[in-house]
Amino acid sequence: MTHSTKSTMREARFWRIVVGLGVASVFIFAAMYSMQPLLPVFTEEFGVSVSTASLTMSINTIGLIVGLVVLGFYSDRLGRSVFVKTSILVTALLFIPMFLTNSFAVILVFRFIQGFAMAGILAAALAYINEEIHGRVVSVATALYISFNGTGGMFGRFVTGYLTERGSWELALQALAVLGAGVFIMLIIVLPKSANFQPSVETIKKDIEGFGYHLRNPNLLIVFGLGIVLQLSFTGMWTFLPFHLTATPFLLTLDQVSYVYFAYAFGIVGAPVAGSLAGKYGTNPVRLTAVILLAAGCLLTIPMKLPFIVLGYCVMCLGFFSAHSLTAASVGKEATHHKGSASSLYLVSYYIGMAAGSTLVAPLWQAAGWSGLALFSALVPFIYVMMLRFRRRKLQIAN
Repeated sequence: MTHSTKSTMREARFWRIVVGLGVASVFIFAAMYSMQPLLPVFTEEFGVSVSTASLTMSINTIGLIVGLVVLGFYSDRLGRSVFVKTSILVTALLFIPMFLTNSFAVILVFRFIQGFAMAGILAAALAYINEEIHGRVVSVATALYISFNGTGGMFGRFVTGYLTERGSWELALQALAVLGAGVFIMLIIVLPKSANFQPSVETIKKDIEGFGYHLRNPNLLIVFGLGIVLQLSFTGMWTFLPFHLTATPFLLTLDQVSYVYFAYAFGIVGAPVAGSLAGKYGTNPVRLTAVILLAAGCLLTIPMKLPFIVLGYCVMCLGFFSAHSLTAASVGKEATHHKGSASSLYLVSYYIGMAAGSTLVAPLWQAAGWSGLALFSALVPFIYVMMLRFRRRKLQIAN
């Protein structure tokens, strides 16, 4: 076999993995965020409160957190591709009982199970990329995969809002179930089997000890905390946007609200740019700038003017995805051992922030309205980062 033939085969394998995992992540993140535009519909149709409706997001995230821990262990022992394919199939099938039921409680039960199933791809995908793709291009593959994540979140929000307005929320979930089945068939054809997977010989007890090691590392705890507050602010702003824009004075329809979700495009582009700038100017100053952008975006939405709200969300997405990508990358730098479990803990903290932003800020929204929510979402990450800067300066002076 000639060198050029081997190179062509490697390139073909690269694109099969990137496209396969990318499309899979688009579906998973679309399914994850699909309920966000539907919250006003659920409050009306099932007669539940805003806080209860938002459980469709937070209960799913809790299931995801449990799944990340459990499936992460088994992915290291049983392989990667099987978890990716199974995750897609089960997530798609679980939409069926949701659109067939008349009980909101049943929807919540299946959203929890669905969250657990979604964790299969999140626990396995990055490890799969690192094992199966050549080291020289693994960073490119990782960046493309993360961009697909953001695309999925944007796509899921838009599609469910658009189809619900033109049909029903049941139609939106039916469409996602069909899409998931199609993605599963595509993965069987496209995604190659693992060639370099080596089953872990460590006991699960050793893996748990690795978690304990990271939780005693103050630098990593700071990074995990930043993951929580970034997602808390970002998710809170998105969760209550449909309530804000469908009420007076805007009175938009759900499909009109769905167009705001295209603001995600700024985040998809901004994250790799932030990574490039961090390599030039350092992670901390670029991340601080990103957090300031996130805060400014939140504040821009306070005036009751739709153009300001749209602009605010564009700036907010640019800041959030830039800050999140840099924070996720810093986990590997701070963790000296058990880097895989450190990344898992960051994902857990990230999704804890999502669960909190989905439900725990609901009382704030109900008591203080949009202005209170936007101000809170702007101040929390900004204050956190400024406290970190103060801590670093204090340690420098002490040394």
